[in-house]
Amino acid sequence: MTPAPVIIAIDGRSGAGKTTLAVELAARLRMHHKVSLFHLEDIYPGWNGLAAGIERYVTTVLAPLRHGDAAEWVSWDWEKHYDGRSHVTLPAEIVIVEGVGAAASAARPMLDAVVWVDAPDDDRRHRAMARDGSSYEPFWDSWAAQEDEWLENDDVLDHADVRVLNRADGNAPDDVLQALNYLPSLSPVLAPELSARRGLQLTAERIDATPDAAALFHALYAQSANAVWLDSSNAASTGDAGSSNAGSSTAAAERSRFSILADDGGSFGQAVTHSSGTTRLSAGCATVETTGPFFRWLDTVWGRKALKAPEGYDCEFTLGWLGYLGYELKRETGGSDVQAGTPDAALLFAGRAVVIDHREAAVWLLAIDAPDAGDWLALARGAVLSATPQAAGAPRHSAGDPAVGSSAMALEFSSRDTEDEYKSKITDAQHQIAEGNTYEVCLTTTVTAPDPGLDPWEGYLALRKRNPAPFASYLKFGELTVASTSPERFLRITSDGGMRAEPIKGTRGRANDPVIDEALRRGLESSLKDRAENIMIVDLLRNDLSHFAVPGSVTVSRLCAVESYATVHQMVSTIDARLRPGAPRAEAVAAAFPAGSMTGAPKISTMDILDGLESGPRGVYSGAIGYFSLNAATDLAVVIRTLVMGPDGDGGRTLSLGVGGAITADSTPQDEYEEIRTKAFGVLSALGAEFPTT
Repeated sequence: MTPAPVIIAIDGRSGAGKTTLAVELAARLRMHHKVSLFHLEDIYPGWNGLAAGIERYVTTVLAPLRHGDAAEWVSWDWEKHYDGRSHVTLPAEIVIVEGVGAAASAARPMLDAVVWVDAPDDDRRHRAMARDGSSYEPFWDSWAAQEDEWLENDDVLDHADVRVLNRADGNAPDDVLQALNYLPSLSPVLAPELSARRGLQLTAERIDATPDAAALFHALYAQSANAVWLDSSNAASTGDAGSSNAGSSTAAAERSRFSILADDGGSFGQAVTHSSGTTRLSAGCATVETTGPFFRWLDTVWGRKALKAPEGYDCEFTLGWLGYLGYELKRETGGSDVQAGTPDAALLFAGRAVVIDHREAAVWLLAIDAPDAGDWLALARGAVLSATPQAAGAPRHSAGDPAVGSSAMALEFSSRDTEDEYKSKITDAQHQIAEGNTYEVCLTTTVTAPDPGLDPWEGYLALRKRNPAPFASYLKFGELTVASTSPERFLRITSDGGMRAEPIKGTRGRANDPVIDEALRRGLESSLKDRAENIMIVDLLRNDLSHFAVPGSVTVSRLCAVESYATVHQMVSTIDARLRPGAPRAEAVAAAFPAGSMTGAPKISTMDILDGLESGPRGVYSGAIGYFSLNAATDLAVVIRTLVMGPDGDGGRTLSLGVGGAITADSTPQDEYEEIRTKAFGVLSALGAEFPTT
């Protein structure tokens, strides 16, 4: 008897392409493993024998293989319509069983993974007839009826670990193998495949150019279902940002140097969403679901240095995961479990990307070495040159200079809380402070509007023009779009272990009159209340970073500096630390999540208070947007000043904007209410909308 093998079942209806997929998957796995392959069509006792064939397969094939024994079974002679010869299937390190019923309920306790293969009905019939010709055609309907009956009584689809939409284009085997790598049950046996996935080579090309970033993104990714643009939209203004000192100006310039544009296309492209403990990952035509905490999953795919940066490249992003983490992931970091209407996290894996270095007036094209890398590099190179204004006849982006607010489109926002309700919650928060349960509460609310047909792309262009910011971003994940003009960094961890958080607490609106504007800035700078709010969050973040920092390395390099943006003045501090060598980076991110500037302090007890005060989930708002790079670096922004556009659950679409402010014992309800109006102004005014009056 040999050790029990890992058994993978490939199931699906007739004609879905299971046999070809199984054969080609086995060929790939044989590069590192001994693999046995069994086809159920060899054991079905005739055209009416689906149920009997499943029973024979489970008892005479699967059961002995599961125990590491050879399986002795009798084939069916399709010409004589009777039992045929005896056969033996030997156990191996990996056994693939393929056919209708391979993952039937009686078989599943003996399986390590279930792959369900699907295809449109017309395609399935055409493939089956092309394979088996006239011998199958008279029995297609009766066999399909058996499949229907079996599926009505067996929830095999609900137990599939990997689901495949097989387009018969040759991509399914590689996509399935990539998906199988994410199943914890297969991780030990697929270690060689995992090592090969980490042994990647980076191809990089520098182009001296200053393309219109919007035109470039539109040219490359307008048709992509999933795409991310981390957009330093204020890069042109960082030299004259109106900061209160040279240090603030330098910090703003550092945050605004790079823009990253990518989608999930190409050989390595993947997309993942996480909701309430379930992670769903798509790799080409294959989709795999796993259960467990998101940050534990993140630790399996990020945190090791898999790619080195090319010579002369200063950005910390060397391909990897990009997207957002939603606020409700707090369930994994000490908060309670609240269900959100949007995924708790959405990321794409970019195996190729464009990085714009605004300071050096250069563009970097990055791609993991793959058969399709050369074609993509040529395409991206042409797009960069076409989007560069110096190029003869270079087109501007198709949206032109959008003025969403001037269109006939009416956007009527309503607030989750009326003015009186929000002020009442401020009073309730101050009661919690007086009782000693917290000392700062970051109370939020949400304004929403039915979507009258706003083009998400034009909406984002209007936002970035009205309110440019160092951490602006545009995210597309299917029907969900996130358009952010955030100025606030949540957390950066560099490849060499440097950590930085830059919380914002304290906001004043801008004025057109320079004298009044300067008075507003100085008023914020000298405000004892705003300084107290900021310092409390600084202390909280010093504690968050200390969990995985080298002892003694946590420092505050800037305290309560004022930075100025298009619509607001902000009070910003900077906390630095050094990550302990070998510390798990995903856990270091989790230790600081969600951003203390969006919760208050102490964090865990205050989040519980907020769950009682706020009337619904925050969703994407208050979470983080950014990247997790293949060189183990990350840079994440706090999700504020952000419009979320997506399905409303009733067939329509909705626009959502979260706003909030820090409540302390000294807060004045009217002032706090005016502050959330100020914070909402930059987004709402770009859309030609106003803050709701009730």
